[in-house]
Amino acid sequence: MGEKCCGTNKTEMLEKKQESAASEGTKSYFKIQGMDCADEIAALKRTLVHPLIVNFDANLMDESVTVYHDGSLDNKEIVRLIEKAGVKVVNQVEKSFILGHKKQIILISISAFLLLVGMILEWTTELSPLYLLPLYLLSIGLSGKIVFLKALRALKAFSLDMNVLMILAVIGAIFIKEYSEAATVVFLFSLAELLEALSVSKARKAISDVLKITPKTATLVSESGSLSTVDVNDIKIDNVILIRPGENAPIDGIIVEGESSFNQAALTGESVPVEKKKGDMVLAGTINELGAIKIKVSSLFKDSRVSKIISLIENAQKQKAPSQRFVDSFAKIYTPSILVLSILVAFLVPVILNQPLNVWIYRALVLLVIGCPCALVIATPVSVVSGLTALARRGVLVKGGVYLEALGQIKAMALDKTGTITEGKPKVLQMKSFSSLDEKQILRVAASLESMTTHPLASAVMSYAKEKGVGPMPVENFKNVSGRGADGLVDGHWYFVGNHTHAHELGVCTPELEQYLSSQEVAGNTVIIVGHKIHDNCKGEILAVFTLGDQIKAGVKEAIAELHRVGINEVAMLSGDNQKTALAIAKQVGIDNAIGDLLPDDKVNKISELISKHKTVGMVGDGVNDAPALANASVGIAMGMIGSDVAIETADITLVKDDLSELPKAISQGKRVLGVIRFNIAFAILIKVVFFVLAFMGYSNLWMAVAADMGASLLVTFNALRLLKV
Repeated sequence: MGEKCCGTNKTEMLEKKQESAASEGTKSYFKIQGMDCADEIAALKRTLVHPLIVNFDANLMDESVTVYHDGSLDNKEIVRLIEKAGVKVVNQVEKSFILGHKKQIILISISAFLLLVGMILEWTTELSPLYLLPLYLLSIGLSGKIVFLKALRALKAFSLDMNVLMILAVIGAIFIKEYSEAATVVFLFSLAELLEALSVSKARKAISDVLKITPKTATLVSESGSLSTVDVNDIKIDNVILIRPGENAPIDGIIVEGESSFNQAALTGESVPVEKKKGDMVLAGTINELGAIKIKVSSLFKDSRVSKIISLIENAQKQKAPSQRFVDSFAKIYTPSILVLSILVAFLVPVILNQPLNVWIYRALVLLVIGCPCALVIATPVSVVSGLTALARRGVLVKGGVYLEALGQIKAMALDKTGTITEGKPKVLQMKSFSSLDEKQILRVAASLESMTTHPLASAVMSYAKEKGVGPMPVENFKNVSGRGADGLVDGHWYFVGNHTHAHELGVCTPELEQYLSSQEVAGNTVIIVGHKIHDNCKGEILAVFTLGDQIKAGVKEAIAELHRVGINEVAMLSGDNQKTALAIAKQVGIDNAIGDLLPDDKVNKISELISKHKTVGMVGDGVNDAPALANASVGIAMGMIGSDVAIETADITLVKDDLSELPKAISQGKRVLGVIRFNIAFAILIKVVFFVLAFMGYSNLWMAVAADMGASLLVTFNALRLLKV
């Protein structure tokens, strides 16, 4: 059995156990104002420690906290614990960034003014810096209020974070009488925090635009025809609702009255409207562009496809990517190490080099400032969320950063045939006549016999006849011949439809037919023979052969070529069909390796073989029988619109619009995300290394260190936001 690309560690197992236990208790959801970075989430981890709290999820992008707890724990106590982290529980989060951060903006603005006044006075007058100290202290107090509170909370919890490092640097600067630099450090750091919150706010807006694709209410049509507005969660299956032009469909349903075209871009990324008529399915989140229609509800809102999509996007943000877990672990060791290094530089180096203490204390303070891990900590989560959001806009739903990063590492891709490469519906590809009868006469006989059965191949022949404008005639004495075909009396004559064996047993096979059937078998096609049976004065004959095949989906060949172009070394097809058919399909679309006659367990074994060869392997499927293989692949990918619920739940990624051409784009996005994360981490570390050297040599000062740290944080954030475009 193959393993997931990122194996489950003990922490993940513990989290799963906690979530499982939590599901048996109570779940409380809170909207949070002031949760703008990893600091607040770290603080929540410290404050939400309670015997009756099992676990919690802090969603930075949704500005929410979900607490899993014992039902006996009062929500007021949970709110108290949350607000101890320095955030505020609110009924509605302020959507305007300026209004939501009004107090912080005012404090920083006044602080900047006081700092500027102090510097002007220091540069243009001969006032002693000591006289300007109250001005600088006021500036520090105003802009540093939030930083001081965060540092105090961290120290109370015996934790070291970037806020503690910053405060130590400021205290040290005041101690060595570098007052203006102390004020500058706090101002720039607070400004950086505000700008970081702004960048997170932009990412938040992008995600909320994706999630707001269904209305909260619907227009219910009663049995008497009267209209009423109801909450979508109150709508029941078989209710009838009205969707007017310009409105979003609030729930899944079947059209019972009217016709229109629907823009499905929110679900599939495809902007071309789709025509819908009576009997067609309308999905929640799609926009009615033309006429008013009525639909009969086919599923509750919580079970609708769009509800599952929203759930996937929200849950994806909770899963940490491997690089994020690495950075989080690294930061825990890194921050105390910086503090120890700064102490050694401040007090040990001057003794060794026999140099003034003040000089090296100052350089140690610069090390403290540049040592803040802010850029490192934020490098991964913003990149991952931006990448996930961009793919969601295109109808590619990724369950978390783990799988997004794994996408960029895939070296081999396994594809199921039916429903993934082919349409999954048999279709008549051609009809070859072996008789002097005209095409419509032959079709009428075939359609008459096939109308008596519900076999998928019979339905394909019926559809073909209908396209040609031919309908069936009455059939008498119809007889199904198991494993062979069927016979019946049509318009006074005995006819048959069936396979090669049936024609051979009826004694109407000819060398010409044998040769033709042999060529079709090599091509991997299925055939249906229609003929006139030997009876009374009729000698019998082959009338025609229908060649049927599962039609290849449009764009599949180009998609597979694109998979090779984006770095997939082997594309394999795993199919339950016979080997000849599998090889014929593979040859048409450019697949490297085709394996047929596979049962579900066989597909799992083939995935394991691919993993041992390529390490990271993706699997695309749509049916229940694909679920085991999807679960065992490094990355399981389900075809969303036609895929079974089991396949979608098992898969790590869902292609909402069943378009294989989106897969190479998703892999490219995974590679881009990996590239951006690696660049961000490398850049953040490089900046620190450069300034460590400069600080040690005395070529850097405090405000330059803050500017470098702030610049690095902003650069990695805005670099990550580029991923919002695929």
